[in-house]
Amino acid sequence: MNDLRMLASTAGAPLLWGTTYLVTATLLPPDQPLTAAVLRALPAGLLMLALSPALPRGIWWWRSAVLGAVNIGVFFGLLFVAAYRLPGGVAATLSATHPLVVAALAAVFLHEAFSRRKLLSALLGLVGVAMLVLGPAAQLDALGAIAAVGAGASSAVGVILVKRWGRPVGLMPFTAWQLVWGGLILLPFALAIEGTGAALTLANVAGYAWMAIPGTVIAQLLWFRGIQALPASRVSLLVFLTPLTATFLGWAVLKESMSPTQWLGAAVVLASVALVAVPTRARPARMEEGERAPASAGTKALG
Repeated sequence: MNDLRMLASTAGAPLLWGTTYLVTATLLPPDQPLTAAVLRALPAGLLMLALSPALPRGIWWWRSAVLGAVNIGVFFGLLFVAAYRLPGGVAATLSATHPLVVAALAAVFLHEAFSRRKLLSALLGLVGVAMLVLGPAAQLDALGAIAAVGAGASSAVGVILVKRWGRPVGLMPFTAWQLVWGGLILLPFALAIEGTGAALTLANVAGYAWMAIPGTVIAQLLWFRGIQALPASRVSLLVFLTPLTATFLGWAVLKESMSPTQWLGAAVVLASVALVAVPTRARPARMEEGERAPASAGTKALG
């Protein structure tokens, strides 16, 4: 599978994550984001372990826990704080700093080139997301803003660690243990803050099932496979597709209006992703060699 096909398949992850807004708005109980996070992570992880049982060995006990924390537990927890203290558009925009953080960390720890094209793509995507989701009444809250940026940074660290540490087991158990650890980290907070909640309806069950299987199992498998096959700074730019998908589904399914500014923002987001998705004709071979080398070096650093 060439790089472009791998990038296209990895894009399936943020596209699936983008359905979360629609599912939450139409199928899930209100005001239970931590419960939703636990129910999409822990059952999915346990199901994957049942299908592909494997225990971490040696240092991978604590490494899998760290990855589960930064990619699932801390990430969802900080998003929860941001969602409750900020308007949704502000939280989404601040979290969209993720690709910039990944690019900076990848340059330092993975020796990936911090090219002007990647920087331009990340900045364009950030502007496009802001145009998509920011409203005129958007206000900042200091703690909420820190949490939103922290959520983006947490997932960025997760991308770098996955790339640097490699994968000592199959993709299924590698992903499963992260979901299990992340779900276990979130579980006590969900119970303490939101309780056990009311009895679930069939619509609630359908919503949680969608978020757990396509939105988590399939999405995370695609995401972690893409991270290991492609430069981290390139893959991270695909996260701009999540707010784009959420906004489009809100317009298409929930009949939410979209202003000309939002349509322009959608075009800017697509342009930002296309900027790094399509190799330049001037030096394609040289660029690809330069980007692939650090990936194998990062894998060799597994020990």
